[in-house]
Amino acid sequence: MGDTNGQVVAGVNGEGNRLDQLYRPTDVLIDKETDSLIICDQINRRFVRWSRRSGTTQGEILIDNIDCYGLAMDDQSYLYISDTDKHEVKRYQIGDKNGTIVAGGNGKGAGLNQLNLPTYIFVDQQQTVYVSDRDNHRVMKWNKGAKEGIVVAGGQGQGNALTQLSYPNGLFVDTLGTIYVADSWNDRVMRWPKGAKQGTVIVGENGSGAGANQFNYPGGLCFDQQGNLYVVDHNNNRVQRFSIE
Repeated sequence: MGDTNGQVVAGVNGEGNRLDQLYRPTDVLIDKETDSLIICDQINRRFVRWSRRSGTTQGEILIDNIDCYGLAMDDQSYLYISDTDKHEVKRYQIGDKNGTIVAGGNGKGAGLNQLNLPTYIFVDQQQTVYVSDRDNHRVMKWNKGAKEGIVVAGGQGQGNALTQLSYPNGLFVDTLGTIYVADSWNDRVMRWPKGAKQGTVIVGENGSGAGANQFNYPGGLCFDQQGNLYVVDHNNNRVQRFSIE
């Protein structure tokens, strides 16, 4: 890599609602088919697509009038979007404005068929949807076509025990079904093996701060091909990388 300075590739003109602007974006992914970025433009209540070709000066609106937060794309190029107002996750075909509910959609609540402020999502090769059910302090797994979800991390109330989460955010699920989750208010990242009743802390939990072993509200996370973990350290305005065994 070698880069020490970033390059702005979308939203170069400050906050606003023009097509050349973004307003507090929360999530982004790369659409390889169209060589573009798809961005959750949260305050503007829309999803936009920006070409990655040089010279691009504005995006195009794919979906608007949605209280979006997280997004994911499956192997068939379906787009998955979490809606924090309707407390649901929908699957969209690019160009489709309506979508299909794949998680939640039964109002705000803590039932197994409900969500309460869904944020980040992850979709596996079987189109299973994992969602950080933030204000229920749990991670839910919704199998394809299911009418209700399964609690796969947390769900024991808000707290900092190994059985608990506190406002979970970023998610990643590996091929073994192991869940990695940013446990934001506990300033830690946890790993929950498939079927486990409690997780383990893999980084953080050293108090809120700006030290190399600390976070201040961790958000999104991902892994590279070498197994390094990248964590958005939201309130420290940085991204940290960790080597995870």
